[in-house]
This record gives sequence, C-alpha cells and structure tokens, in this order.
Amino acid sequence: MRTSAIRLCLGFPALAVLLMAPPAGAIDAPALSPATAGAMAQAASPQAIAEYRRKLREYQEARAAFEQEAGAYWSSIYEKRKGRNAKRRERQAIALDDYVLTQPPLYTGPKRPVNPEGEPEVPPRERKPIPVVADFLKAAAEHFHFAPQRPASEAEFKRAYARTALASGLTREQAVRVYSFETGGNGNHDMQSGLSASRPGSRAISTAIGYNQLLTTNSVELLAEQGHEFVKALTEKAARLSAPARKAMDHKIAVLKRMVAFSRTVPDEWAAHEKLANTPQGWAVHAMVLDIDVGPLLQTHKLLTSVLFARAKGHTRPLTAAELEMMNLTGDGTGLDMVTMPQAMRERVPTSNFFQRGGYERNPVAIRHNTVAKLLAITDERMDSNGGKPGARELASSF
Repeated sequence: MRTSAIRLCLGFPALAVLLMAPPAGAIDAPALSPATAGAMAQAASPQAIAEYRRKLREYQEARAAFEQEAGAYWSSIYEKRKGRNAKRRERQAIALDDYVLTQPPLYTGPKRPVNPEGEPEVPPRERKPIPVVADFLKAAAEHFHFAPQRPASEAEFKRAYARTALASGLTREQAVRVYSFETGGNGNHDMQSGLSASRPGSRAISTAIGYNQLLTTNSVELLAEQGHEFVKALTEKAARLSAPARKAMDHKIAVLKRMVAFSRTVPDEWAAHEKLANTPQGWAVHAMVLDIDVGPLLQTHKLLTSVLFARAKGHTRPLTAAELEMMNLTGDGTGLDMVTMPQAMRERVPTSNFFQRGGYERNPVAIRHNTVAKLLAITDERMDSNGGKPGARELASSF
C-alpha cells in the first residue's frame, strides 16, 4: 500500500538539495564557537544587550503570531482532507469547497537577532548515513548470496524496460516522459538520487534508484504485493533457456522467492515495509532494481500500480504522463485527487492541500507553482525540456 506523502526529490535533481533546506524565514541566528561567544560577551555593552532583548521580544511575538496563523491553516488542510476521504468512502462528489482555497501563510516578520553575548554552540545533528548502490550489492551478497545480473550496456536495460512496459500496458509516452522527469533525461538504471558522476563529492539524498526512482521501501512493497507475478515472469523466461543460462536463472528465481517471502513478513502497510526496507535484508531486496530481469519489472510496476489504482477507482481515461507522475510522486490516493479534478478546479486549488506542513515548507517547487494546474504545467514543461536529451531519446527509440 503506497504512501500518500510526497517524495522530496520531486523529479528535479538540481533542486534536490534545496528541498532539504529549512523553511524560508525559519532560520535562526547561527550558533557561535565558544571562543567567539566569549569574546562577544566581553565586548557587549549594556545598550547592545538591551537592544538585543527588545528585538528578541519583537521576533518572538512575530513568530508566535505566525505560528498561530499557520497552525490554524494547516489544521484546516487536515480537516478538509479528512472530509474528502469520508466523501469518497460514501461515493459522494468532491466539490471546490472541499479544499482550502487560500494559500498558506508565509513568515515575513523579523529574523531572530544575534545575541551580543553569544549563544552556546549546538552540536550538529547526527544524520543517519544513506546507503548507496555498493551497500545494496554488499547486502545482497551477504544475506542472499546473490549478485544482480547487470546489463552489458545501458541500451540493453532500456530495451528490457521498454519491452516490459509495453507488455504491461504502459505507453511509450508515459514511460519516456516519466523517465525524462525523474532522471533529468539522462539517467542510468543505477542512478541514485543526489549522486552524479559530473559532481565529484556529491552525496546521496535518498535511496531512490533508476528510471522511476524507486526507494528501498518501494522495492520491498512491490515484492510483497507483486512478487508472485515477478516469479511467474522469470519462470516462463527460464523455460526458454538452456544451461548454463537456465541454471543462473533458476538460482535467481530461488533468491527472488526468498526475497518475496521476506517482504511478506510484515503487514501490507507502508510504515511496516519502510522498517523492513531499512534493514540490511531490505537493502538486499533493493539490489534487485539493478538486475536486467527483475529491475525492469520493478520499474514498470512502480508506475503500473498507479494506472491500475486509477482504473479501479473508475477513472477510465488514460493518464497523461504528468498525471501519472503526480501519482508516482505523491502516492496513488493523493495523486488521483489531483488527476480527477476538473481543469477549472485545478486552476484554483492550492498545492498545499496535498502536503503535510513540513513537506510543503521544504518544497520550493510546490510553493512557486502553487496550484494544481501550475504544478502539472511545470511537470509537463520539465518533461518537454528533458525529453530531448540523449538518455530520453535512447529510451524512446527502444520502444
């Protein structure tokens, strides 16, 4: 069951670092080193201290007023969302007044003043390291005695993905345009969010990998829910092989079955899958996204689940690539909320209706393109601009 929380990267690799930044206007004065703080404390005059305290009171009052306003706004977002969900359960039509139609408040008050007496140095928050491809491969070897079969070339993986996507019912336009958006038009099958060969020293910002940027949790969830179909597909392929290729495929199928069993050891819920995905065994499962046989299945089903979800909810019109990407990014339920919205409503409904507060305030794309219509438009625009890059052209020619 896919989460409704929007992904951080939003398909804009160049903006990925920006999306991790604190909300605008919420940045306090930087902490000072003990030596600097001590020197400032000695130099601070009574007048400077009094002025600081006056400005601090102004800042605190402004922030308190803003927090009260923002809290009320985001509470209304939550209540409206809860109301829409209730109406959908009762199969009632969603109307314009089921959304908050005003934009969220932005803090425009004074910044926190710098204390002339200095502030105690706050140790930096320790961040948990994000595993990378080498970690996934190591985990697969250690826990499943398996190494993914890598493609001889990127073109080979693209051809395998194209065959799988077409066979599943995805269109060439959907697959290529989503790839263009997610990877910037030039991504490889092992591309990880935040990492780039052209940027030495770059760091991963998530575990998202490949053409449709699957997270570790996506891989675990897809194996839990669709693993039997993957095993069936590989078994049919194995029947057409002869030794030694057949022996290698049989081993891959055996490993895949074990991974499927592992992925099903928890309830079919995103939170449970996420916990499983954050273990070394979960990392091993994610290594399958690199395999020439299983990887295209995972990448395809990441999108196919959204298509099938929309159909199951009565949305029979084919999804545009931008609409499919909204479901891919935000989760099926939230994405379908936008997809089924008439154009006139898209023009008026703010994007904040589909976010939690923290996610929205870290997301300059959603803030800048602040209605559903604008968000879909910028998605289409990025797909257009990235679609002419070599990777996207090569994928298009693979169909």
